[in-house]
Amino acid sequence: MSELIQSALLGLIQGLTEFLPVSSSGHLELAKAIFKDQNLHQPGMLMTVTLHAATAFSTIVVFWKDIGLILKGLFSSQWNEEKAFCIKILISLIPAAAIGLLFESQIEALFSSQILFVGLMLWVTGILLYFADRAKNTEKKVSYSTAFLVGISQAIAILPGISRSGATISTSVLLGIDKERATRFSFLMVIPLILGKMIKDITSGELSQATSSELALGVGFIVAFFTGLLACIWMIKLVKNSKLTYFSVYCFIVGGIAITIALLN
Repeated sequence: MSELIQSALLGLIQGLTEFLPVSSSGHLELAKAIFKDQNLHQPGMLMTVTLHAATAFSTIVVFWKDIGLILKGLFSSQWNEEKAFCIKILISLIPAAAIGLLFESQIEALFSSQILFVGLMLWVTGILLYFADRAKNTEKKVSYSTAFLVGISQAIAILPGISRSGATISTSVLLGIDKERATRFSFLMVIPLILGKMIKDITSGELSQATSSELALGVGFIVAFFTGLLACIWMIKLVKNSKLTYFSVYCFIVGGIAITIALLN
């Protein structure tokens, strides 16, 4: 496979799985099991940073009005809703940051041929999506307490098989938050998460070992950006129109395949 085709595929996967509730980590572990290759190709550090930058940028483009209002509110001398929203975003990041720091080695162990676990977690994602799709829409806003609870679901989504967007949006909706607000909060809260991951990768010192060409990086960025843009807009419509059941069924099917593979081996 040529480097450019590989970059395009990586961009496509990143753009789709960053926003659609299917768990990219779960699919990667399943692919390793199916192809019996524990060294299945993953993007190099520079490509990883590039792809994350693309999806962060696509989120910013979709929510540029919201982000503009938030930034305007932040620089205001008065206490306002935008400042409160930023605090809620920061609160939502606490659980994932704490679990990532305290249980890093235990989490890494779950990314080592734990196909049965992946299958079960995909079923958990499917259950969350199923019930979220049937939740009655309300006019509730995100509160400080619900922000923390949504943050817990984001932390749990570190596990392979649990979708980040699926878990955070489902948790928000099941807590009674308006579906449109739930989707907005889920996607805006991922921006500092992506930026944090980029900073961690950049400061790791591994970028100097990067081998990807500028053309390959450009292809990966463009594909990830436009795919992410479409996936983000599509996901907003799906949640608003209660169409998450399709992804619920998909997660049950893929989870079933994973469990079957685990039991047969």
